[in-house]
Amino acid sequence: MTACRVIVTAESMTWAEIAGQVATGYAASVIGCDAEAGIEKRLQPEDTPDGRPGVSLLFFGFGRESLQKAVVNRVAQCILTCPTTACYNGWPVVKDKAISVGGNLRYFGDGWQFSKKLEGRRFWRLPVMDGEFLCEDLFGTVKGVAGGNFLIVAKSQKEGLSAAEAAVTAMRQVPGVIMPFPGGIVRSGSKVGSRYKKLKASTNDVFCPTIRPLVRSRLPDGAGAVYEIVIDGVDLSAVESAMRVGILAACRPGVVMLTAGNYGGKLGPFHIHLRRLFDEPAAARND
Repeated sequence: MTACRVIVTAESMTWAEIAGQVATGYAASVIGCDAEAGIEKRLQPEDTPDGRPGVSLLFFGFGRESLQKAVVNRVAQCILTCPTTACYNGWPVVKDKAISVGGNLRYFGDGWQFSKKLEGRRFWRLPVMDGEFLCEDLFGTVKGVAGGNFLIVAKSQKEGLSAAEAAVTAMRQVPGVIMPFPGGIVRSGSKVGSRYKKLKASTNDVFCPTIRPLVRSRLPDGAGAVYEIVIDGVDLSAVESAMRVGILAACRPGVVMLTAGNYGGKLGPFHIHLRRLFDEPAAARND
C-alpha cells in the first residue's frame, strides 16, 4: 500500500483530535472505503511545525492517485472545516513520489489564496471565517504494509473483548502503526471471495461460532467469540513489532487460542508467520 502521514494542529488538543477522528472516519478497509486511516499518535507543541498541540494521521491507499484523492477529500471536508486547524506533511517529499494536497485545496480560496515558501516547503494560506487555514502544498509518500492481523479466540464475548482492548492499548504505543477498524477491533473478520459474484470478501465463516456445526470450523472446543486485530504500518518491521506486542497483551484469562487469517498469498507479498515473530533473532532485530 502507499501511505502518507498528515500532521494536524489546532489551538487545543481537543480540536486537533476532533479533526483527526473525523478525517479518519469510514476508513476501516479498502474493500469498501476510499482509504484505510487512523490516528497514529498525539503530538505535543514541541513536536509540531507551528508549536501547537496536534495529532499524526496515517492514510493508506492502493496507489498515489487514489491516495491523493482520498486525502484531499478528507482534508477538505474534515480538517479545513474544523475550527483553528492547520495541516502539514509528515514525511520528506521525494520527486515523483509526492501527492498534492494544499495545491488542490487552494482553489477554495476563490482567488484570495496565496502561498509562501519556507525552507524549500510551499504552504498555502486560505482565508476562512475564523482567520486562515494553512495547508502544506505537497505530501511525501512511502510504500507501507497494510493488513497485518491476528485473531483472538476466547471462551466468551466479554473475555475476548477484554483481551482485544488490552492488545490495542499496547499496540498504540508502537510508532508507525494504526489499527484502522472501530476502536482497533474487528468483529466481522473476512475471507477472500464469496458465493455471491459481486462481493470481493465475505464473513470468515470458519471462525463464526454460531454456525460451527455447518462449516469446516477452525474453532476449538469452548470457543464462543473471536475478535480480529488488523494493523497497517509504515513498514514491515513496524507491523511485526505491533503484532508481537499485541499478541503478548492478549494473553489473558478466557483466551483459548491466538491465530491469524491465512489468505494464501492473495492479498500481497508480505506473509507474517506468528510463531516466527517470537523467534529470538527476529524479536531482537525488530525491537
